[in-house]
Amino acid sequence: MKDINIIITDRQGIKHEVEAPTDMNMNLMEVVRSYELAEEGTFGICGGMAMCASCQCYVESEHELGEMSQDEDLMLSEAFYVKDNSRLSCQIFIKEELNGLKIELAPEA
Repeated sequence: MKDINIIITDRQGIKHEVEAPTDMNMNLMEVVRSYELAEEGTFGICGGMAMCASCQCYVESEHELGEMSQDEDLMLSEAFYVKDNSRLSCQIFIKEELNGLKIELAPEA
């Protein structure tokens, strides 16, 4: 296992190239929080349970993420600023196939 590179555009439009470990079963929300790329208390409020949509992001690369769960789909149907490429970052788990993933954090609701 190795670290992968992910490009994250924060809510101010600043791009950050970060490394994420593939051997810790982390999700993308945890990576964003560990690098403090969103103001504390505004991102991942539910702790990664797909119950708040505060960790919504827009997937800007062509990576295969797998099918959206029913919980994720329901939460996004109630969220603000949803686009066709919206996903909950807490539901995207870090794996080698995501090397080079590009996302943008959705605005704070």
